[in-house]
Amino acid sequence: MAEEARRIDEDTDPTAGVTRLTAVSAPTDVEDTARALGLCVAEILTGARDVDSIARWITDDVQRHLQQRAAVAARSRRLGRRSRARALLRVGSVLVCRPADGVAEATVVVHTRSHARAVAMRLEERQGRWRATAVGVL
Repeated sequence: MAEEARRIDEDTDPTAGVTRLTAVSAPTDVEDTARALGLCVAEILTGARDVDSIARWITDDVQRHLQQRAAVAARSRRLGRRSRARALLRVGSVLVCRPADGVAEATVVVHTRSHARAVAMRLEERQGRWRATAVGVL
């Protein structure tokens, strides 16, 4: 994720002629959050990451859903006798739609060597940060 951006606001008191600088935290960019979460979801499904590592960025329902998907993917890897080598993942395009204030819907395309997957998610702003309230992988 990109570093948290900071903005300096200048407040000038016209009577005193003094400039006061105040640091203001910019809200996390929803596109950066979607990009990072999309990559994390792909890593979870390939077995490279544990679901609990992103628990603060997802709701309980999404966490349960991802745990089920990760278990199915792990079983499939075992039965298919696929290599345990860590998959090389690369984030492609990220599309974000803002249907309402505090709500974003995003699609993140994650590429592996052999195929691409789309991770669709609904993000809602809660307590100053974006949390995924729904995630689907195509």
